[in-house]
Formats: sequence, structure tokens, C-alpha cells
Amino acid sequence: MSDTADDYSYDYEYLFKIVLIGDSSVGKTNLLSRFTRDEFNPDSRATIGVEFATRTLEINGKRIKAQIWDTAGQERYRAITAAYYRGAVGALVVYDISNSDSYESVSRWLKEMKEHADANIVIALVGNKSDLEHLRAVPTEEAKNFAAEHNLLFTEASALNADNVEFTFHQLIKSIYEMVSKRKFDMDGAEGSGNRDLNSKTITLTPAPKDKKVSKNSNCC
Repeated sequence: MSDTADDYSYDYEYLFKIVLIGDSSVGKTNLLSRFTRDEFNPDSRATIGVEFATRTLEINGKRIKAQIWDTAGQERYRAITAAYYRGAVGALVVYDISNSDSYESVSRWLKEMKEHADANIVIALVGNKSDLEHLRAVPTEEAKNFAAEHNLLFTEASALNADNVEFTFHQLIKSIYEMVSKRKFDMDGAEGSGNRDLNSKTITLTPAPKDKKVSKNSNCC
């Protein structure tokens, strides 16, 4: 269940910042709205700057709040969105299976992330719009092999019909939790129990700012 506008009590044990990146029109915003609100807007427009939504779920008995940032894919917003990599512990790199150019851009997005994000960020490669199988331009095996080569999680999904959307996000969040749990175990003797900095190899738990509602005039498909 997605958080409601009034649900800002800190009834969670972890807060994970996740970024959605990829070319414009690959479907990042609708993946986000499908996961957080089970909604799809076929008339959505390109995201302007950065927006986010949250969802709280349970992983291995722990309540985890995922704060997911939807970044604009257009080149003119790149300088703005680069700052939003800071503090992210997970990322979904999204391409459109019917658009080979969006897949070719994945390497560029990974390079940009490497320059701005934490070295231990957990990354998933997502081929969106799997409902467009009849227009497929990116072979599944090719993308899967690319993901394996770069140590990325991999799924294909459809925000339109909700196929694999839950699995895609759950897989990423669970992998982040396992990474964070290992860091906390490794740093068991470190000072503090909850508000540790990510740079000290553990996650930072901070209050989540109020969710932004994604408007019809600022969405990307």
C-alpha cells in the first residue's frame, strides 16, 4: 500500500532513497505511479526537473520506506538532476524495449551515475513497455547479458499492464536492504545506532519530506 498524504509518522526502520533514470519517454513516471499508487496515465507528459513519491513495505520483517525520485530525461535538466544522486542507495536505469536508442543510452547513464553516486549503490536495469513485444527493438538476452556484465539486476516490465512492476521494485529494495544490513553488521562497533551517514558505510535514516503529487501536466510516460 502506498503512503497517504497524512502518513508521515516514522513507523519505518529504514528510509532508502532510490532514483529513476533513463531517457525521456521510456516510462519512468508511470513505473513510479504504478508502484506507489497503482495508477497509469496514458496522456502523461515529460517530467520537469525532479519529483518523488514514497511507498512503505516490509522486507524480511523490517518496515522500509522507499523514497523514489523521478528524474527528467531531457539533456537540459542534466545539471539539475545530477545533484539528486547524492544520498541514493538504489537506482533503476530504465529503457524502452521498443526504442533501441534508449537502450544505447544506458551506458551513458551508468557513466553519469558512477561520477555522482555512491560507489556501492545498487542498480537495476529495467526494460519497460514489455507490452510492446510486437515492436521489440532490444533483445531480452542482449540486455540480460549487458546487466550481468555490469553487475546489475535485470527485469523487463510494463507500467501499462503492471507486469513485473512490483517484482522490479521489490527486487531492488530487497537487494539494498541486504547490502545495508551487511554494512551495519560490518560496522557493528561503529558509534550510533540509527543516524549513521552513508559515507560511513551504513544507511542514513532521515525524516521523509512531504510527497509531491505527480500532476498530469508534469509526468513522463
